[in-house]
Amino acid sequence: PNAFSHQADCQITISKLPINDETVARRTNGGRDTPQRGARFVSPAQVEFNIGMTPKRFRQSPKFWIGCFTVWFVVLNLLSHGNKFHPPGTLPFDIPHFDKIVHFGFFFGGSGLLSASLFLAKRPSWGSLILTVTISLSLIGIWDEFHQSFFENRTGNDLGDWLADTLGAFWGSIIFRRYHKYLS
Repeated sequence: PNAFSHQADCQITISKLPINDETVARRTNGGRDTPQRGARFVSPAQVEFNIGMTPKRFRQSPKFWIGCFTVWFVVLNLLSHGNKFHPPGTLPFDIPHFDKIVHFGFFFGGSGLLSASLFLAKRPSWGSLILTVTISLSLIGIWDEFHQSFFENRTGNDLGDWLADTLGAFWGSIIFRRYHKYLS
């Protein structure tokens, strides 16, 4: 018989273990027999996903959020290395101080990631959480401006950029505070 046949009497032997179509159906349907599953079919990919972390467990894990914050930090460093991603004069619009808006938005997002991690790990008071996130990201903003001064086509040590970073971190930690209730 053909190994790819879907007949019930087909036997496939792998490593001396007999596997028939009923066994395959039971394994791909989460251990349920074919009559139990009814009309709903569960694919093997869905079964594999259910074994690991569910999105709720991701959401409740401080390690997940600190991992996201680490990715945020790596992206910040890549963007600081120069104008490879956005050479001067390539934007289709001319908005004065657009870079300050980008700094504010990027640090706004970073504050959400860091505050989620700290909230889940330690459950600090809101005041200390906002203060910790703002000071931490403000220091990262200082480091980013200093770091930019070593690369061609970058202007580092810009007080306006650092202020935008700090304000983005402050307002982000305040705004994301409202969403912490969805993490637990």
